[in-house]
Amino acid sequence: MPARNLAPVHATLTRLSGTVGVWTLTHEAVHPASLGEVTTRIETAGFSALWVPEAYGREAMTGALLLLERSTGLVVASGIAQIHARDAMATAAASRTLADVSGGRFVLGLGVSHRPLVERARGGAYPPPLRAMSAYLDGLARAPVTSVEGEADVPVVVAALGPRMLALAAARADGALTYLVTPAHTAVARAALGDGFLAVEQSVVLGQDRDEFLRRAHEHLNWYTGLENYRASWLRLGFDHDDFVRGGSERLCDAIVAHGDAAAIAACVRAHVDAGADHVVLQVLGATTLEMPGDAWDELGATLTEA
Repeated sequence: MPARNLAPVHATLTRLSGTVGVWTLTHEAVHPASLGEVTTRIETAGFSALWVPEAYGREAMTGALLLLERSTGLVVASGIAQIHARDAMATAAASRTLADVSGGRFVLGLGVSHRPLVERARGGAYPPPLRAMSAYLDGLARAPVTSVEGEADVPVVVAALGPRMLALAAARADGALTYLVTPAHTAVARAALGDGFLAVEQSVVLGQDRDEFLRRAHEHLNWYTGLENYRASWLRLGFDHDDFVRGGSERLCDAIVAHGDAAAIAACVRAHVDAGADHVVLQVLGATTLEMPGDAWDELGATLTEA
């Protein structure tokens, strides 16, 4: 997929423009010492980047270091690191160490996470998301890092769905990562970001019949349909509260999770690119949440590389 002509942005993000990456949490089912099996599979398939979450599993910065150490050319991105998990000064120091040790293969993706994770799991407070992210970016910008890698330049993207968070990402970061969106949202995000970098996550089920697709899609959306920020995003996209049953309506599944053969998935990637995405990140849904979809990565990588 061709890169767009962008205004000057961070070199790592320029490298990702026009490419397809992988978003997964299935690596958390693999022992740390064996993570090379995951990164090698993804690199060999032809993907440019590996985006990984931070929720109930591995800590974002330690996890990124493990993946960077066990890969050669793969960009590793936090997708996302929770701002409530560590203060901005710690994040500044850790991210610069990761950028330096990897030769610039790390992207710092930041997000406000979700109220249940912050209040119930972490026992913290969940302030208004926009205010919290703005204050965190302030702290990141002024954080002193006196180690030798303190001058390392780290690209920062913000998890953003709504217009105010997209505007903040445009003004204060290198770009944005969107999640569980349609190409129509991608067009809105592109307009909001201007020349900023736009990475778009796309959930997919490769192959499978209709019933199995819906089973996987419902299982995937089960958590997200209970979260207020995703409901608000989908309302803006024209869905209504009838679509927000746990696991999502069939209409929501069809719109948010791509389904079909590799050519159909490639067409969905193209739709996001045509709408303004710089980098599309595929989250392949296997039979279970932690089943590594290695064969699907191989097939999709071959198709997207040929395209």
